[in-house]
Amino acid sequence: MAARGNRLILSARRKEELERVKGNCPPQAQANIRILPLDLSKPETLSLTTEAALQLFGNIDVVILNGGISQRSLAMETQTEVDRMLMEVNYFGNVALTKFLLPHFLQRKSGHLVVVSSVMGKFGTPWRSGYAASKHALHGFYDSLRAELWKSCPDIHVTLICPGWVRTPITLHALTGDGTPLNKMDRATHTGMDPNRFVQHMIRAIEKRKEEVYIGGMKEVLAVYLKRFFPSLFSRIVRKARVR
Repeated sequence: MAARGNRLILSARRKEELERVKGNCPPQAQANIRILPLDLSKPETLSLTTEAALQLFGNIDVVILNGGISQRSLAMETQTEVDRMLMEVNYFGNVALTKFLLPHFLQRKSGHLVVVSSVMGKFGTPWRSGYAASKHALHGFYDSLRAELWKSCPDIHVTLICPGWVRTPITLHALTGDGTPLNKMDRATHTGMDPNRFVQHMIRAIEKRKEEVYIGGMKEVLAVYLKRFFPSLFSRIVRKARVR
């Protein structure tokens, strides 16, 4: 996106990683990149962070809500505190940022919310109960918000991006039942889609202002439609699926 001439604000918890990402962008684009640390698990900080973001360039056109944490544990073995953390980061953090940014979009009568959900926002599998719940919650909130904004502000768009397995380190940091990180790459993620290929699909979806898009391997995308049209068959298949 930097190479396309966009002004960027990069946010995550680790400033050194943000600096690394900025350094990997084209040199001529780095003057238009700002770094703003942010932690989705600390909701009390998000209002001030949003205000700081707006001051960096004076306005925001598109926000990509990509922060999240995964899970690898059975529901009955997962502590409630872990479920709460998954919801805090994956759902409440995203929703809080959206609510803090919406007045700016409403004032300008334009804006684009890009929410990185998951195919797990459309169905659940073993070992992902809290994660799937948090992603399902995103769909409920943003589908409702889109419908609320349609008449009064039709130029505020909402895009839900639903990745399948993508070869990123997300599994390494996935929470186990007691909240400790998994610290290993599972087979499904290791053999997932190349991130560079995924990004190209995602950028096209953003440019076309798609409402919802599924990006991943054939099995994950097919599972979305199987769950929708043949739920009983999907239920029999998913209980035996290799998801870790």
